[in-house]
Amino acid sequence: MKNFMLYLLIGCTLAACGKEAAGPQVVAHRGYWKTEGSAQNSIAALQNAGRIGAYGSEFDVNLTADGRLVVNHDFTYHGLTIAETTFDDLRCDTLRLANGEIIPSLDEYLEASRAWPEMKLVFELKSTGDPDYEAVALPACVEAIRRHQVEKRVEFISFSLSACREFARMMPKNRVEYLGGEIAPAELHEMGISSIDYHYTVFDKHPEWVKEAHDLGMIVNAWTVNAEEDIVRMLGLGVDHITTNEPELAQALIETFKSEK
Repeated sequence: MKNFMLYLLIGCTLAACGKEAAGPQVVAHRGYWKTEGSAQNSIAALQNAGRIGAYGSEFDVNLTADGRLVVNHDFTYHGLTIAETTFDDLRCDTLRLANGEIIPSLDEYLEASRAWPEMKLVFELKSTGDPDYEAVALPACVEAIRRHQVEKRVEFISFSLSACREFARMMPKNRVEYLGGEIAPAELHEMGISSIDYHYTVFDKHPEWVKEAHDLGMIVNAWTVNAEEDIVRMLGLGVDHITTNEPELAQALIETFKSEK
């Protein structure tokens, strides 16, 4: 069978690392959006991730000019800078996602997630690290999470090191993962950041960081891993989570290696 030796290597690697029988977990990147009737960071994408039993649905949060939180990857939406645009203007009837949805508010997204109570909410705050922006955005994020009573399901990620440190301070029981890729696990651990979430090419350059993180009790996630050969290679390194635009492919690859052990 194709890639048999690679799958065997994965199985041996995970056994050596003492992984649970369930093996690595799959996070749907911006939800499972590569399906008919869906779009990135849409409610439909969240629902699709839940339906396939993904470990988590990753999503991106931006702050509007009037202090509201919306789910969108880019700092802009239909050419409008979100931080300079009001909530109502972003949600006017003429501005739609690719599947016809209005840009979701964070409240709507968290409320919709109730249908999938076992699925993790992998919450990325979009931030340039601007202190004034984060002074408003971070407390608003935490307040929304607590209001919807999803604290136990949220895992925070961000490219902003300051945001990661503040999330770790404000919600010390929640997993916080830094995305930047340039800092070794031991240094992040000393900062109180509990896990790493790096682009898979970082682990190609620093495979030793997987073991270093595990030795410190940190979870290791690789993003955004879409090609079969890349997914297989990351599993062989022993990463814990795969963030991907192809969640069903990743699930199938994990199941194949388990069946061939």
